[in-house]
Order: sequence, then structure tokens, then C-alpha cells
Amino acid sequence: MDEAPAPDLCAAVLTAAFATEPVSGWICGHSERARRHWFAATLAAHVTVPGAHRRLLTDGTGRPVAAAVLTPPGAGPSAGAKAAWAVRTLLRCGPGPLIRTLRYLRGTAPAAPDGAWNLEFIGVLPEHTGRGAGRRLLDQLPATAPGGVHLTTADPDNVAIYERLGFTTHARLRIGPITTTVMRRPAPPQE
Repeated sequence: MDEAPAPDLCAAVLTAAFATEPVSGWICGHSERARRHWFAATLAAHVTVPGAHRRLLTDGTGRPVAAAVLTPPGAGPSAGAKAAWAVRTLLRCGPGPLIRTLRYLRGTAPAAPDGAWNLEFIGVLPEHTGRGAGRRLLDQLPATAPGGVHLTTADPDNVAIYERLGFTTHARLRIGPITTTVMRRPAPPQE
């Protein structure tokens, strides 16, 4: 497990992992190129967030298998990092992905549970799904905030997976053509 991977390594894994995910499809129009540039711009902004975490799970040969991006409660990129992200996204992906991302973020932000870490992304390369990589990665994420961890998913198949991992549905939101489920997993009990 790499606990401080380069953003571009995580972006490459997430680009492949989110190839059929509904929100990235809506935002990027099912364009692999747009999705690749969108993840690169997003993770470049994420590295500026104080206390944020990136994790990369590798196989026995050191090749990436899964990646996760986690943000502390209430944290976010600075105004400068947001502006740089917007410019990168606009120039490399076009106005549509920029507008749809902002719309999605405005729609999901109010549903974030107070005090919870935000699991921005967790993804497993398609050829490694169903082998426990996502669970291993999720189990390694820091979740010390009293509010636990929350995430959003627009893939109905993911809801059952996250429920088996201890998440419960916190809210369901309609944003554009997407129905998103906001899920929360409480922090583990303090020992």
C-alpha cells in the first residue's frame, strides 16, 4: 500500500475504474480522454487540501490495482487551487464537464454528514474487481473523525457492496439525470 502516491498514478487507476460509472459518464460524456484529464485536474487540486489522503493498492509486482482519495471533514482546495482546477478542466475537457462537475458538487455538498471524512473516490481496475481489493483499500483508510466516512455513488450495484462494508444510506439525491446515493459509515469505536 502506497500512502502517498503521485496524483497521476491515482488518476490513471481512477480513469480506468470509472469507465462505466454513471457520474463520470455524465460529467465527461463517456470520453476516456476527458475522464483522464478530469481526474488529473481533480487530483492536482486535491493534493493542495490540508490533511487529505491518497492511497494506492498494488499487486505483488508493484503494479497499481486500486486507488482512493479521502478529504478531512470540512476541508477543500484553496480558492487558487479551485481556479487552477477550473482552468485545467475547461481547457482539457471543455465547458460541459466543468459545468456538470460544479452542478454535481453543489447538489451533493449539502448532504455531507457533519464531521465525516469524504471518500471522494475509490476505484479498482476492472480486471481486479471482485477480488477484495476495494475492501482492503477501504479498510486501510484513516477514519478517525467522529463522523466516520461518507461517499456518494450513482451506481445502484455499489449500494449493496457498500452496505456489506458497513455503510448506510444517508440520502438520495437527483442531480441532472443522475440519482446519487449518499452513504455513511460511522467511525470505529474508540478503544
